[in-house]
Amino acid sequence: MFIKTSVEKHFIDINSPGAFHYFADVLYKLICKDISDGYKSIVFVCIGTDRSTGDSLGPLIGHKIMNMNNRKNISVYGTLENPVHAKNLSKVMEDININCINPFIIAIDACLGKMEHVGFVSIGEGPINPGSALKKELPPIGNIHIVGIVNLGGFMDFLILQNTRLFLVMKMADLIAGGIKHVLWRIQKDPFLF
Repeated sequence: MFIKTSVEKHFIDINSPGAFHYFADVLYKLICKDISDGYKSIVFVCIGTDRSTGDSLGPLIGHKIMNMNNRKNISVYGTLENPVHAKNLSKVMEDININCINPFIIAIDACLGKMEHVGFVSIGEGPINPGSALKKELPPIGNIHIVGIVNLGGFMDFLILQNTRLFLVMKMADLIAGGIKHVLWRIQKDPFLF
């Protein structure tokens, strides 16, 4: 099942046939739409921690795509070894602004949501507000965002994140990381981008 909202935002059921291709197509179109505005690098900021199953989506994706750092104008922040989280997000953003030329930032995070959206990936234009499920006041981040809805939210969110199934998080991480690799391969083949 694929749902597009009125703004450029899509919800993709990771268990639907064609979910990978739909995700990759949407990500490619979002990047191509905005990258022509003079951005010189693509930066993935994978937010979360490996200390909580539900919040490990970002670092798992960062771990799976960290070899993209070897490509020209591509940077990955937030891996299992060096996660990006509430305590270091501001420092990481400073590093990005120093080390990356006019960065186009893709923010990746996990979130809690409605029961009918658990197992969906949300991808769209605009920033995310990391840490909002745990009532943390962090600055919005990202030109576009990729968010995995890993569990039901609303009550005792910290415990819900701690008790989220790793299988679901891994399945999301595989789909998103694979889609990112495919999109970067397509972008490299396009002589008009970068």
